[in-house]
Amino acid sequence: MGETFRPEDEAGVVEAIAWAAAESRPLELLGNGTKRAIGRPLQVDHVLDLSGLSGITLYEPEELVLSARAGTALAEIEAALDENGQQLAFEPPDYGPLLGGAADGATIGGIVAANLSGSRRLTAGATRDHLLGINAVSGRGEAFKSGGRVMKNVTGYDLSRGLAGSWGTLAALTEVTLKVLPRPETEISVALIGLGDPAWPRAMSAALGSSFEVSAAAHLPADIVPETALADINAAVTLFRIEGFGPSVDYRAEKLRELVGADGTVEVFARDRSRAVWRDIRNVAPFCRNPETAVWRISTSPKHAGRFVGSLQAEGDFRAFYDWGGGLVWLETVAERDAGEAIIRRALDAIGGHATLIRAPATLRAAIPVFQPQPPALAALTERFRHQFDPHRILNPGRMHGGGGA
Repeated sequence: MGETFRPEDEAGVVEAIAWAAAESRPLELLGNGTKRAIGRPLQVDHVLDLSGLSGITLYEPEELVLSARAGTALAEIEAALDENGQQLAFEPPDYGPLLGGAADGATIGGIVAANLSGSRRLTAGATRDHLLGINAVSGRGEAFKSGGRVMKNVTGYDLSRGLAGSWGTLAALTEVTLKVLPRPETEISVALIGLGDPAWPRAMSAALGSSFEVSAAAHLPADIVPETALADINAAVTLFRIEGFGPSVDYRAEKLRELVGADGTVEVFARDRSRAVWRDIRNVAPFCRNPETAVWRISTSPKHAGRFVGSLQAEGDFRAFYDWGGGLVWLETVAERDAGEAIIRRALDAIGGHATLIRAPATLRAAIPVFQPQPPALAALTERFRHQFDPHRILNPGRMHGGGGA
């Protein structure tokens, strides 16, 4: 490994990338490195450490807008928002402990680059849906901006949203501007105890189709529950979160309890316990304890999720739990051979969806597709897009797909 560049402003980022482009020297883009182990292992000459680009540059609580340099700690941003009773509504997760690192190390640039969202994704949208604008530097060493400080309906390509989820393969983010929202006054979680298939998907459908504004819905099988804040419950738990003002939350929780109560035993968790279990779900806490296993993140149709997991468990050793009303499946399995990749992708071919290998040894991540393989037409379009931003293939080359591409 060669030199680590740590610029403290955008001009320094431009200089480093322009030099790397001129010399055809691949760079690994890095914040605090909490998600460094996601993606294919990189073969690079140098590291571009963006953690020096730190600090909130604009925060106007009345306008619900915040700008911060890409290397700003997520914890710093959330603390500033908390002082004003506000939040990032997409609930950015913290994968540090899942990947063998420390908690609270994520940067806002890394969150946006990976487009990571927590349990409220179900109702609030993804990270990219809250992104108002970006400043970035392309693989040509050219600084550019996209978006602004307000949401707009525009004709043409939304560059900010396009960079969200590109994992640093198109450009180095130097600053992001985000929409923020008021933090709910309180929350309650209504829990159904002991449901199995097909009862829990039916309860999910009823709750999410109701008028009671469920902000998050998850199902924890019985073997998962002991590794969460609900460790005292010896059964599967199906969770529905309700947020807002106290009287409204109490009313909606009671109505929801009446709606789904016929499906099983109901418990109601007050604010502190509710927040604790949703934090565990968001941060994939049940799979943090055994770093030797492989962890997959599956996005699929909620109506097929239970059947999908059942088909996997019939063929191999898989543990699973469900977020986003069943639309997000977290899988844990043994980290050997292909970590069940062939079985997973074959099962997804039948129902539709995407699988991303979040945790595995570097040798395994180098041997199998980490991100969902793209159809040929989309892969060709992605390659053309990549060429416009990084014609020299110097930014995180090969991280998302093999062959030196994105």
